[in-house]
Amino acid sequence: MFNVAIIGASGYTGGELLRMLLNHPEVEITDITSRQYDGTPAHKLHSHIRDSGLVFKNKSPGDLDADVVFTATPHGASMKIVPEILETGAKVVDLSGDYRYRDTAVYEKWYGMEHTDKENKGAFGLPELYRDEIKKADLVANPGCFPTGAILSSYPLVKNNLVSRIIIDSKTGVSGAGINPSATTHYPNIADNVNPYKISSHRHMSEIQQELHGFEGVKVSFTPHLVPVIRGIQTTSHSLLNDENIDITPDEIRKLYEKEYGDEYFIKLMDEGEIPHLSSVRGSNFVHIGGFEIDETGRLVMLSCIDNLVKGASGQAIQNMNIILGIDETLGLTHFGLHP
Repeated sequence: MFNVAIIGASGYTGGELLRMLLNHPEVEITDITSRQYDGTPAHKLHSHIRDSGLVFKNKSPGDLDADVVFTATPHGASMKIVPEILETGAKVVDLSGDYRYRDTAVYEKWYGMEHTDKENKGAFGLPELYRDEIKKADLVANPGCFPTGAILSSYPLVKNNLVSRIIIDSKTGVSGAGINPSATTHYPNIADNVNPYKISSHRHMSEIQQELHGFEGVKVSFTPHLVPVIRGIQTTSHSLLNDENIDITPDEIRKLYEKEYGDEYFIKLMDEGEIPHLSSVRGSNFVHIGGFEIDETGRLVMLSCIDNLVKGASGQAIQNMNIILGIDETLGLTHFGLHP
């Protein structure tokens, strides 16, 4: 058995880590930490988790007894504690944005704060693209929820130099805003509405650009929308085919995706005419990808659905943990979505 600890386990992602790790056959949760809720049983915050015996403790990161530590902390907080954790010999899966960027100057631009730990570099924790790097890493930077669905649904296109422009439109559930209520997530403000926000300046655009814009000549734009559902992100990617690829067929596009993702357990490609649905992936670590349609202007439409709290956060973090521990990547994550 491996020992794991969670720093900042009081939020939604912390609750999801607890839900899945408590059913994981190869790990034991040794500590869950929170300054605010020191001494509070886990079920007082996460009412769905009963009889776990876990209690929040205000414990120093350097005092944790764990093989892997999850840092489910706000942006800016992780970089202050990760170096101390690494010094203990534990491996870290960070769920914040602090270590996702190869260039810390990009982080500082989009997050508006100085990066204080430029020495430690994290492997970008998207297993379907960077499994070999993750296997060797002591620090894994879990991707953001929007980037996970957006990158996976477009990667085969940019890898094969088929497109020059990608416009990404994502619809997200309210849980993506976190556990603390706000005017934006207040029920009367979100119900019966589709609310675009940060329409050209969402920080996740820089993360998507890092992974897709790195291919020569590809330009990426991104706009998120808040919709009145609890969980899930549905992403529609509009990709403009290069002139030399304008005659490619949807069937040829599908074969590229099958070649890229055919051996990936958590990526499911939809049948012709089948659309990914949020309820099909709710509560699961699966990514459903569909669309594969091209209009007369050469616009290729791809769609993906993920659960923002699972494949978009905690489930993917556990997938990364499994990889760095050298155990079966799917352990604790094989449950299907909750539909209806």
